[in-house]
Amino acid sequence: MAKIYYDQDADLSLLKEKRIAIIGYGIQGRGQALCLRDSGCSVIISELEGTSNFQKAKNDGFSPASAGEAASAADIIQILTQDHVQAKVYKEAIKPNLKKGKALCFSHGFNIRFKQIKPPRNVDVFMVAPKGPGALVRKMYEEGKGVPCLLAVFQDATGQAKDLALAYAKGIGGTHAGVIETTFEEETETDLFGEQTVLCGGVTELIKAGFDTLIQAGYQPEIAYFEVLHELKLITDLIQETGISGMRRRVSNTACYGDLTRGPKIITEKTRKAMEKILKDIKSGKFAREWIKENEAGRPVFNELLKKGDEHPIEKVGEQLREMMPWMKE
Repeated sequence: MAKIYYDQDADLSLLKEKRIAIIGYGIQGRGQALCLRDSGCSVIISELEGTSNFQKAKNDGFSPASAGEAASAADIIQILTQDHVQAKVYKEAIKPNLKKGKALCFSHGFNIRFKQIKPPRNVDVFMVAPKGPGALVRKMYEEGKGVPCLLAVFQDATGQAKDLALAYAKGIGGTHAGVIETTFEEETETDLFGEQTVLCGGVTELIKAGFDTLIQAGYQPEIAYFEVLHELKLITDLIQETGISGMRRRVSNTACYGDLTRGPKIITEKTRKAMEKILKDIKSGKFAREWIKENEAGRPVFNELLKKGDEHPIEKVGEQLREMMPWMKE
């Protein structure tokens, strides 16, 4: 079983004499920064001047600096830009300002796992990854609760890396909910696998396949949309709140029987073999190399596939039907 840490396992005072740089004031950056500040920590924000996030940071009472300035002034540098730009920001602005005893922090292990960022051996490298978006991290913190976090230590140069990571997790409310120890490899590989095979890739292809099947059989697109996309939230909410077994006992017996007997006909042994191949490509670094090259080439495949997806009939139907649902805009 995984080791789980709580408030009593973390010493927030370890952060009180340190300055924390948040590189990137997006949703996760904002959530973590505000929580850390409210926990009594000294926080420096780095964001590109002229952007909406730069202005948001100013509105929140920060004085945003460049990544280089923030990294130079900070003891702990949390890199929260998107995966594909982290290595560039690190090489140009952070690496020149790293000194012995400083710490690098991440909330996703991609760039460490696939060696796009290679820290010097005299700095701590750890990860604190909230299992929820930054807005939820902030909301739970304000309510005196917390979002569960993952914690990993890649490099312990000072002998305090794990303690610092636990203190950081406490600063954003994570230890209130529970912090699970993992590794950079496990977090990165399972995260990519989940996105590709279930949460994003698997779900979106399943939805479109169901929609296409109903349309080709002569059913109205509006009815198909409701049955294969709109009602999905009801099921995922039930699964999240009560588990798969709980969901099955909260839908109709007809739906439950269909789940138990027909689900395995959709997710077949062939599907599972495809999942194993995807996991193999993740672990070997094949996917990472492909994604890095795609960004270096200007994202031609990414942009083409994204545009093609936007043109699927389910998108037009969904746009029209969502106009009938005012609660979607709240």
